[in-house]
Amino acid sequence: MALELDPATRGHLDKAVQNLAAEFRGIFSRETIDRFVGESFERLEGARIADFLPVLVYRFSRERLLALGQAEGSIAKHVPEVLFVCVHNAGRSQMAAALLDNRAKGRVHVRSAGSAPAGTVNAAVVNAVEELGIDMGQEFPKPLTDEFVQAADVVITMGCGDACPIYPGKRYEDWEIDDPAGKSLEEVRPIRDEVDERICALLGELVSTREPAGAEA
Repeated sequence: MALELDPATRGHLDKAVQNLAAEFRGIFSRETIDRFVGESFERLEGARIADFLPVLVYRFSRERLLALGQAEGSIAKHVPEVLFVCVHNAGRSQMAAALLDNRAKGRVHVRSAGSAPAGTVNAAVVNAVEELGIDMGQEFPKPLTDEFVQAADVVITMGCGDACPIYPGKRYEDWEIDDPAGKSLEEVRPIRDEVDERICALLGELVSTREPAGAEA
């Protein structure tokens, strides 16, 4: 990484590279991992939770490397991959990802991203989802990357227009759902419930297509 960083941040990022190099040994070179961490740091610099930036960079880099490995076939995919995309990755896509992850219980792997990510997740969205017993405290807006799209089996867009690249062999859907930005908790609850209904239908389709014939419900 050819970034101008203070010693503490540099140390954290070097540690992230070291840990990721160990995890992805034999799949990606240290040079590739170093590049991904540097790029991820630059793309997340606008996050308003700067105190945790090295941790977010590590998590974002790890998810990007995992997605790249899946797209290239060097890392196996054991369950369907679903990607939710909106503009800021602060409301609808975060909500949908949290709800699907909770309901799927490991039967689906979920990612979310934004074409122009915000600094933090919408507080009303966090509170509305937490009312269902789902903790979103560790979530943060993430930039849309090519690896995320390539690794996905299903891509759900929510008001981000043509920002999402199109790759053959994937299922694309656009969900027309109200944007929770600027809305109160009371106004966000109906949006949450609509998203949850769509999530339940999507999960039923994804799980049923993977169950062997004759399997019990």
